[in-house]
Amino acid sequence: MFCHLRPVRRLCLEKICPHWFLSSRTLSGAEAINALRPFYFAVHPDFFGQHPREREVNENSLKRLSVYLENLQKPGFKSLKPTQLTFYVRETEQNSSEGQEPFSTSGFRAVKFTLHTRDLLSTVLYILNSCSLSVEHIQSSNTNVRPQPLKEAKRMPDRPIKWDKSYYHFTGFKDPHEDPEQVSRMETTLTSWLDNNGKSAVKKLKNSLPLRKELDRLKGDLSHQLQLSDIRWQRSWGVAHRCSQLQSLGRLAQQNLETLKNAKGCTIIFTDRSGMSAVGHVMLGTMDVHHHWTKLFERLPSYFDLQRRLMLLEEQISYLLGGIQVVYIEELQPVLTLEEYYSLLDVFHNRLLKNRIPFHPRSLRGLQMILNSDRYAPSLHELGHFNIPSLCDPANLQWFILTKAQQARDNMKRKEELKVVENELIQASTKKFSLEKFYKEPSVSSIQMVDCCKRLLEQSLPYLQGMHLCISHFYSVMQDGDLCIPWNWKDGEAIK
Repeated sequence: MFCHLRPVRRLCLEKICPHWFLSSRTLSGAEAINALRPFYFAVHPDFFGQHPREREVNENSLKRLSVYLENLQKPGFKSLKPTQLTFYVRETEQNSSEGQEPFSTSGFRAVKFTLHTRDLLSTVLYILNSCSLSVEHIQSSNTNVRPQPLKEAKRMPDRPIKWDKSYYHFTGFKDPHEDPEQVSRMETTLTSWLDNNGKSAVKKLKNSLPLRKELDRLKGDLSHQLQLSDIRWQRSWGVAHRCSQLQSLGRLAQQNLETLKNAKGCTIIFTDRSGMSAVGHVMLGTMDVHHHWTKLFERLPSYFDLQRRLMLLEEQISYLLGGIQVVYIEELQPVLTLEEYYSLLDVFHNRLLKNRIPFHPRSLRGLQMILNSDRYAPSLHELGHFNIPSLCDPANLQWFILTKAQQARDNMKRKEELKVVENELIQASTKKFSLEKFYKEPSVSSIQMVDCCKRLLEQSLPYLQGMHLCISHFYSVMQDGDLCIPWNWKDGEAIK
């Protein structure tokens, strides 16, 4: 499954790509996204609501793939580091052919591949072939990719792609074959969905209560034993899965207690790879064995030293940029290790030293910036922080920050005001519906949460009493009874 497109690229591509590809390699960013639609349809996290671990793997891999594709489009790029990705691919008509790795009973299989391509077209084709998805639509739908006439080849007639109805439902694209009135009549509403799924959620929640108590006990015992600040999970794994991870960590603590005490005062996060995160949390990869975890705990003192150097680097960047604070926002940035984030900061700091920007000292205090490797133009986020590319031109950066500084301060003020309103609405909703727990996914913004809560408070929803409610982007009953509803849920007529 692992194929590196290096000096043998010509040989590899002849095996996996059509003849017309070898003579034409141009593809725009928009065309690449369009060509990858079958792939996105097969791996979209929203289809894995009942499988949180697989959903998280796909979410993280899609973020890394997005970075890879954007870097390919940057002007003057030379080469990218090989990027290893893992996806859980749903069974579809396109990828259910014989001779492929069998699908699990849940209807999906794991696919691993390493990207080391140099252009968008070869990347798209490599991804589709790795996932056993057709590439015919690229030839028929893209004007920049034209097949070369071959004597032995017969030209197949072009035909439009007809997607499954669920594709339009989850992607938000309009189905050209649907009757608008029929769509409005068939659209899922919050009350109808709760009527159909409420009893199932209550049953699952009730069955999970003993395990939830055990989870709280295990978390409390380990936090006390290792003197941890907190134990968290990167995404919504099931309660049984979380208990298993804590039990595994508990067994390791019995064997190597002194080594694990190196994490004193830290937050431990169970995620998909081991290391230390950009914000200093200890990441335990759930697929790693005890040996890998032990090695990580042994290395924590060296990580703490790197963390101190990183904080010093942030202060130096802040000084050079008029006192603007360098922050890392976990909810908005790709998951980076401490080493990766330090390298990113170091590259940016060196560019600033070579091209000094004459900011007045402390003139930008109170403002915030995050550093990105997947952008090539600075921007101002609606929450008030600056998105700064690590390789941006310092002169352009100075002009952009100075002209947007006041708008950034206004945005930050609105963010704080919005956060207060959001918290008040969450408390009001929790109280009105007697919810046991009310929370949102990190990808749901404060604006979306406020809109959702305001409309919820206008409803009468008896099914929510005593439940765990998560505001998300889709409807789902999680395996332990948590109810997931989209922030833009509909009731009655569809929201325009």
